[in-house]
Amino acid sequence: MSDTTTYTPPKVWTWDSESGGRFANINRPIAGATHDKELPVGKHPLQLYSLATPNGVKVTVMLEELLALGHAGAEYDAWLINIGDGDQFGSDFVAINPNSKIPALMDRSGETPIRVFESGSILVHLAEKFSAFLPESGPERTEVMNWLFWQMGSAPYLGGGFGHFYAYAPEKWEYPINRFAMETKRQLDVLDRELADKAFIAGSDYSIADMAIWPWYGQLVLGRLYDAAEFLDVASYKNVMRWAQEIDARPAVKRGRMVNRAFGELHTQLRERHDASDFETRTQDKLETAAE
Repeated sequence: MSDTTTYTPPKVWTWDSESGGRFANINRPIAGATHDKELPVGKHPLQLYSLATPNGVKVTVMLEELLALGHAGAEYDAWLINIGDGDQFGSDFVAINPNSKIPALMDRSGETPIRVFESGSILVHLAEKFSAFLPESGPERTEVMNWLFWQMGSAPYLGGGFGHFYAYAPEKWEYPINRFAMETKRQLDVLDRELADKAFIAGSDYSIADMAIWPWYGQLVLGRLYDAAEFLDVASYKNVMRWAQEIDARPAVKRGRMVNRAFGELHTQLRERHDASDFETRTQDKLETAAE
């Protein structure tokens, strides 16, 4: 190890708002709203407030898959929450998710609106609501839940661990990059071994477990996260690559990746989604051309 440091932790930690590298401006050691901001409400019972990060993509993929199955009740309005601008700290958003993280969902289909936060909770809520992508009982349901919770517990090592120190930290430090690269590769090996003799992660059927895992690990091996595919030798995880490519080809997944996307090529950005026709008429390239 070549890293050297003279840092000695103080007896009581205090926050330095200038440290933390990229995205430091949206991190703080307290919760709660920073400003009053009313969230818009569209015409559909399901109101999603999100951004097309891996956690956001989980939910938009789920909603698009439900619509593809013919569940008309899964029609939704998707509103962009720009986390770089601090939208997640607005009063209405914090009322839905006191943890100030995307995605957040309001289900207004019943007499009393239901707030749903945490991406895994939203996936389960929608799966149970529409009886889709999650077995109702038995060992098959447990296996899906096993892998859903595996993702919720494992991905922070990929994102907040490896992704932060490899791509976003103000300096490159060997120790944390090695530590989290090792763990990320261990997790990829877990998936690769499981997918050796299964079509999907929980068995023969596509499920919310796949929808939870793919936006992180599938997009990682497809070269879409942190520009780290070569560094992590992702091509060596052949079973994960096969699985990732098959899910990537699903039309609902292609649509789900576009919703609440505010980065990348303009034709891939559907910053707000209110109707299925929006994919053809309201991508950012078309909106900007119309405004000229």
